[in-house]
Amino acid sequence: MFVAALAGGCAPRIGAKAPEPTVVASNVEAPAGTTLVQACTPTGPELCFNAIDDNCNGVIDEGCGVPTGLLQFTLAWAGSAEVDLVLVTPSKERVPEGRARSTPSGFHLDRDCPQDGCGGQNVENIHYDGSEPPRGHYVVEITLGELHDSAPPIAARFGARLGTQTVGFDVTLSPGDDARKQFGFDL
Repeated sequence: MFVAALAGGCAPRIGAKAPEPTVVASNVEAPAGTTLVQACTPTGPELCFNAIDDNCNGVIDEGCGVPTGLLQFTLAWAGSAEVDLVLVTPSKERVPEGRARSTPSGFHLDRDCPQDGCGGQNVENIHYDGSEPPRGHYVVEITLGELHDSAPPIAARFGARLGTQTVGFDVTLSPGDDARKQFGFDL
């Protein structure tokens, strides 16, 4: 079981900011053929658009114009292939859904590559902008779309922020049965 928790601690002082909510992820499921790993190994300053918490501060790709929140899901890959990142929330909201990039509960798709003119820095990022994420089962879908002029398999890096902890794994996607991977967890 993977557990991610934000600072809780003592009761707040009068006039002090309330403690951050606790985010605890359990029943973490990685796609078949992959192993869920702690994505953070300090390698120096944060590098942009690689879906890795390079500086181990609990935030993926910060300082790169990629919004974050208590929950953040980031996918990065090279080449011109279309790879899609979709989040299914406990209430079965899908991000994105059609042309909508936000949900009423506070999840947002910030970037959709290569459609958003990503200039070869393909990254898709979904984040939660509230202070108390919905509780229940989440599923993140990673799906290979059009290859365009890329040759399979397509290698992608998936990173997830669950509270102040980051996890991730490398996936390979090919047309057919290997075109879709799922990551799941409960809050």
